[in-house]
Amino acid sequence: LSAGCRGAQGRFAYKLLHDLFANYSSALRPVEDTDRALNVTLQVTLSQIIDMDERNQVLTSYLWVRQTWLDAHLAWDKDEYGGIDSIRIPSSYVWRPDIILYNNADERFGGSMETNVVLRSDGHIRWDSPAITKSSCKVDVSYFPFDGQQCRLTFGSWTYNGNQLDLRNQLDSATLTDFVENVEWEVLGMPATRNVITYGCCSEPYPDVTYTLLLRRRASFYIFNLLLPCIMVSFLAPLGFYLPADSGEKVSLGVTVLLALTVFQLLVAEIMPPAESVPLIGKYYIATMTMITASTALTIFIMNGRGAAEGPGCPWGHCLCHHRALLSNVGYIAGCFRRHRANQRRTGEWKKVAKVMDRFFMWVFFLMVFLMSVLVLGNAA
Repeated sequence: LSAGCRGAQGRFAYKLLHDLFANYSSALRPVEDTDRALNVTLQVTLSQIIDMDERNQVLTSYLWVRQTWLDAHLAWDKDEYGGIDSIRIPSSYVWRPDIILYNNADERFGGSMETNVVLRSDGHIRWDSPAITKSSCKVDVSYFPFDGQQCRLTFGSWTYNGNQLDLRNQLDSATLTDFVENVEWEVLGMPATRNVITYGCCSEPYPDVTYTLLLRRRASFYIFNLLLPCIMVSFLAPLGFYLPADSGEKVSLGVTVLLALTVFQLLVAEIMPPAESVPLIGKYYIATMTMITASTALTIFIMNGRGAAEGPGCPWGHCLCHHRALLSNVGYIAGCFRRHRANQRRTGEWKKVAKVMDRFFMWVFFLMVFLMSVLVLGNAA
């Protein structure tokens, strides 16, 4: 276009803006018939999952929100204004629907950005605005770290009821074409549903559009950092039964393994919300710690039974000192040796019993640790 034509287009745009808003008020609902509802269409594009705070049950996401509606007072004949079919003006110039996120969890309660709107000659307005939202999300961690979550984002008008503003979703689901992949969560979908609810405060119906974000946790990080170390440590606990009772390390091994699992349990507790439902990995830790406690207690009982079996020995320092008669000395020494041999026989028998019990409980504990590990890892499938 020549410079003159471009200048003419600018004059037409300025005249159009002046004519449209000469007697326009952005405070009133833009309908010719006030008894009819204004149709507003909503479409959400999920751009990024910024954070999922399981402990506080808050989802932080980056959305692109598109709202479209018809403003009956802002239509024009494009032939009268040099063929201008659409203009872009600040959104504060026009009436806007008060669509908000009902389950908002942001302490500042921030809304969308003040972006421009696209105004067409037939009166249709399209308002695209980015928004960082914090929404409340009920988190179920029963199967952590192999869990999935469903977080709902409910949009609706705060003051207009269904007889004044009819809110509808443009598509059956949110748009995910521009979604930036999250390292922790995999998005399975984000279907949209329209609901009409009558609240206790009012008799009029209030429509809303609810987007359900379907998430599945990527469990690789937790498997390699929380689960596998716990499994390897758990398999050390039954080996305490394999140690000889004379080594003095049976109880030390059990206590060391128990302390290591306690550290892992505290790490999981810092992530999870303080709810009644215990996560799957937490149940695994508790069951393993219970077995290790029982293993250490059995080891202590076995070692205590072997001290009891040895019995008192011969007082060698007093065998010959306080007896005058040689016969009495010989008889006393013979009795000491007999008691000593009897104690050795009882000790040997108890060692055999302790060894059998150690081997039996070792395989029982190995089997229990293996079954629990398979049960936990089986949930990953």
